[in-house]
Formats: sequence, C-alpha cells, structure tokens
Amino acid sequence: MTTTMIILLIIIAIAIVLFSLDALPADVIGIGIMIALIITGILTPAEGIAGFGSDTAIKTLGLLLLTTALIRTGFVQMVTRWIIEQVGEDKNRLFWLVSLATAGMGSFTSNTASTAFFLPVTLSISKKLKQHPSKMLMTIAFAAILSSSMTAIATSTNLVVSGLLTDYGYAPMGMFELTPVGIIILFVGLVYMFFIGRKLIPERDLGEDNTLPRNSRYYAEVIVPKKSEWVGKEIRKLGLKNSFDLAIISMHRPKEGDLKPTEKMKIKAGDSLVLDGSREGIFALNDLKVVRFTGNPEDELSETLKKKHGMAEVVLLPGSRLVGQTLRELKLRKRFGIEVLGIQRRGKTLHERLMKERLQIGDQLLIHGDPQTIASLENDDSFRIISDTIEAPVDTKKAPLALGIFALTIILASTNIMPLAVATMVGTFLIFLTRCITPAEAYRSMNWSALILISCMLALGKAMEVSGLATYLASQVVDLMGWQNPKLLLGGFFLLSMALTQPMSNQAAAVVVLPIAIQTAQQLGLNPRSFAMMIAIGAATSYITPLEPACMMVYGPGNYRFMDFVKVGSLLTVIIFGIAILMVPVLWPL
Repeated sequence: MTTTMIILLIIIAIAIVLFSLDALPADVIGIGIMIALIITGILTPAEGIAGFGSDTAIKTLGLLLLTTALIRTGFVQMVTRWIIEQVGEDKNRLFWLVSLATAGMGSFTSNTASTAFFLPVTLSISKKLKQHPSKMLMTIAFAAILSSSMTAIATSTNLVVSGLLTDYGYAPMGMFELTPVGIIILFVGLVYMFFIGRKLIPERDLGEDNTLPRNSRYYAEVIVPKKSEWVGKEIRKLGLKNSFDLAIISMHRPKEGDLKPTEKMKIKAGDSLVLDGSREGIFALNDLKVVRFTGNPEDELSETLKKKHGMAEVVLLPGSRLVGQTLRELKLRKRFGIEVLGIQRRGKTLHERLMKERLQIGDQLLIHGDPQTIASLENDDSFRIISDTIEAPVDTKKAPLALGIFALTIILASTNIMPLAVATMVGTFLIFLTRCITPAEAYRSMNWSALILISCMLALGKAMEVSGLATYLASQVVDLMGWQNPKLLLGGFFLLSMALTQPMSNQAAAVVVLPIAIQTAQQLGLNPRSFAMMIAIGAATSYITPLEPACMMVYGPGNYRFMDFVKVGSLLTVIIFGIAILMVPVLWPL
C-alpha cells in the first residue's frame, strides 16, 4: 500500500466520523473532502472540481429543475390529491402506493429520476396527512434503488456491466435477465422497510425550509356559483376532508336560512358555506375556482389583476388600521386589490359570518393579492407576513405540458436516444422556453445543497480510482477469499462492489471490480457471467450511507443524519446479500 492510499484512507475515515457526528452540514463536509484531496495532491485541482461538470451533476441539476416545474405548475398538487383520495388517512396504503410507484418508475429509468419525481409529491402528502416526511422520504429513495435490478435499463450500472461483458466477448445483459432476482430483492426490501425500516427512522424538528404543518385552523366563507361542479353533489362526495383537509361547519341557503350540513345533503347554487381547515387546503380550493370566496363583497377581480396575485399568511399587529373593523367595512379588494380567504383566531371559534367579524389584534389572515401591495402594507405596520414566502397561485393550465416534457426527458434517456444528462438539459430548455417556469423561479426553488454535496463526493470516487486504492482492495479480496471456494469468492466480490459503491459512483465501482472478477473467473474456469450479475447487484446496494445521489436528494428534506442510513440500511444490505448469494449461483451456475 502506497503513502497516497494511506492518506486517502485517513481522509475517508475523518469524513465518515464528521458525517456520523453531524458536526457540520453535509455539503460543507463534502466541500472539505474535495479541498483535502486537492491539497494533499491526490487529485489535481482540475480533477477535484470536475464533479461539478460531471454527467451525474448535470443530470441531478436537470432533474431538480424539472421537478421544480412540476411543483410550480401544480402537477405535484394534483398527484397529491389523487393519492390522498385513494388512501385517505391510511398511512400503510400510502406506503405501498408511493413506494411501488417509485419502484415502478425506477425499473425503467434512473433511481435518481424516480426519486426526484416523487420527492415533492411525498413532501406534499406528508404535510397534508401531518406525517413527518422522514418516514416516507428514505423509503422512496430505497424503493428507487431496490428497483435497480428489475431491468437492464433500470440503472446505468447495468449498462456498464453489459458493455464490459461484450468487451470480453460475452453476450450483453438481457433486458429482463436480472428480473427474477430483482423482483425478489424489491419485494423483500419493501417488506423490510414496511415492518422494520421505517420504524427505525427518527423524527426530528425540520429546518426553516421544511417546517411541519402548524396546528392552526382557518375559517373561510365561500359561495357556490351557479356553474360550479359542486352543484347537485352530496357533501360527502366533494372530497373536502381527504383532498383539502377542510370541513363545512355551517351553511346558509337563500330563502331557507341557516342549515345544519350533513354528509348526504346536496349542494345548491347560492349556498354560503363556512369552512374550517388548513391554509394549504384553502389555497388549493381557491385554485380550483369551484367556489367564490366572500372575504370581500366586490365583484371578481379582472384577469390582469389575477395574474399578478400571490398568497400570503399575515398576522395583525397592535395599532393596525385593520383592527376593529369588519371585512365588509374595509373593502380591501376595492382599496388595495387584496382578498381575505380565511381568518384564524387562536383557540377561539368564529361564530359570526366572516363579512361581519371584527378583526382583532393577533388574528391571522390568509390573503390573496399583489405581492408588492402586500409588502407595502407590511411596511405600514398593518400586519406582519408570517408565511415563509408570498406564495404565487398555481397555474395548473401548464401542468400537462410540464409532465409531457418530463416524460419526454425520461423516454429520450431510457431508449438511449441520448444520455440522461443531455436529456434533462433538453427538458430544462423546454420548460424555460414554454414558460412552465421562469429561470428566476427555478433557481430560487433549487435544492443547491444536494447538488453541491453530490458534485463534491464525486471527487472522492475519482480519488479511489486514480490512487489505485480501489484496484488494490479488489486484489486483496481475491487473496483473502482464496481460490478454492467459488461461492465464497463470489460473495467477496459482492461485498467489495457494495463497499466501493458507497464513496464511488455505482458505475465506477463496477468498472473497477468487474474486469478483475472476469479475469479471475476465466483463470479458475468459472462462469464470468455469475460474477458480472453479482457485481451488478452489489454495485446497486448503496443503503448504508447517504452518498448515493438518490439518498442525497432526500437527506436534507428528511433532516436525516448519516447514522440513520447506517442503522436502517445495514440490515437491508445483509438481506440483499443473502438473496444474491442464494439466487445468483442458481440462475447463473458457477
């Protein structure tokens, strides 16, 4: 072992300690690793920063931008509502629906793409069901990785293995050659996560960007227009509880007066409903335009004003000119172009109709209006904005277009028309060109820490390669396992591939290990295909650290720690090793 290898092992050991202690943010540790590799001379500066321009970094950037477009156009909210309608509040059904959908997509495209697609959906569902996102985010990352052995195109690692086989004169990997073992790995892995894995995941307070939903409830008053699709429907069939987390607490019907709403009561045009629910539900209902909010009595806003509008959550301050007045008296829409969607008064039920309710100090309002006007009123000390941002209303008209562009990207990559990195850049260009999302909106919403961490950690994989440490470890496995027991040697190559794929990319681990394995098999008169399939499975078994790109994408949003993956992923790795060592010699006899 050379001095360079020893230094690299020390850097890896320090990195693991820092990750496990969470002494610094993960992306900061990643930057430190890259700098250490350059300063020690293991990598040149060009090699150290090459990860930022790598195929992995570019495809991650593109996927993050594409999923941001799916969020901003409302597609994620639409999928969220559909899923909640299917599962209700049954978190077990939610687990299977989301994890199987993630694995299904991951079987025909990269696990990074599958995770990127379902990440915002899972976050949105978790908020609506008031479930900590950590319980599902690790599951979708693992489900995407578990699907890696389902088909030959499920991961680029399989394509690398297939290419190396042809280089040595063997037949390429068949499209469904790995499926018999892959489907068992997927099924057993999801069963493990359902009964054991998710119970090992801790729930921690989230940061400012991923706050859990507050318990505050808002009251909103709406009128059902004549052309609303609600007219003639029973209340129970509106999906208010499951889709919007809303409930009708009182009802007023012209000529009939106040009514007590029941599940089987049919909605009529002109009905006035007082709703109790979450801010997200009220925002979502406002987007659908099936009811008219009565926060102000004036006529509907012009289309020009609507396009300028955004959402905000505000609290009234002492001395505010709004305190003591009713919404009818204030005429906010006429004076400022602002509409009040709901009112929340902590710990108290509002008995008056919203139009007649006198505002009090500390009232929280959901308002809909021009962002500049909202900001100017805050400067006037009328209220303080307490939502994280002034939320723009979702324009769902472009949701099908955003989905179509995402699907086109995946098709271009999965059919090998172009690499995934290039395909995602094509998709990004199209979403900007079609105005599904503006560049400013996209860059503001990006998870830059995940991209930085992935790019920096690629430097560690490169260091393993150029220093010769990966090849040295491979030769040590052959010497340690010996030549007499082929099954033991096969297991050794699985373990080596699995170990190397933690700091290195899956593809790099396969490229380093497979040639040595094929040459060893040829010398011993064994079947090289057995070793190739074992290495393909081992290189995809990246659960015990969060350094796999799919895991890095959920690392921040789930507020995980390095040791969470060690705790949950270790037993899963052992299970997959057991399945592989039993099935590979049977399906591909040694």
